[in-house]
Amino acid sequence: MRSLHLIAFIAASLFSAAAAAGTKTATSELINNQGERAGTVTLTQGTTGVLITLKVYGLPPGYHGMHFHGVADCSDHEAFKKAGGHVDPHKKPHGFLNPDGPHEGNLPNLIVDQAGTAELELYSQMVSLEQGPAKLLDQDGSALIIHANRDDHQSQPIGGSGDRIACAAIK
Repeated sequence: MRSLHLIAFIAASLFSAAAAAGTKTATSELINNQGERAGTVTLTQGTTGVLITLKVYGLPPGYHGMHFHGVADCSDHEAFKKAGGHVDPHKKPHGFLNPDGPHEGNLPNLIVDQAGTAELELYSQMVSLEQGPAKLLDQDGSALIIHANRDDHQSQPIGGSGDRIACAAIK
């Protein structure tokens, strides 16, 4: 547990240093299907991708598919369908295990503990905040969506992830 705190401290220090140096960041509130706050997501532009820092609470325990979706709209909190489909400018199939994939919206599963909380930090080299075809801060933004079920990283179109249970509009 002590090593996790050290990693979190180092990550927070790097994030503070990046922010002080003018690195582009985007922070969004994560909401659940009742429209209630369920955490935060912070995206920080790196040299070849985006650092994703996520804190969630009040979600069901277990594995949950997680993806970038194409529109920054979480207003229909019952289903989050206004967020559109996955970020996929090159029209590749879904899944890290798909031989013809993955597309840019793919992310690893989120593992929520028995208390309904999770904290993680991961890096995606398939997206950026403002540059290239898979930019998250385009005209209509994007969304980070957490799904009800585990992503099998292969099934089409969403890896069997099921319903959308949390959403963060990235603008």
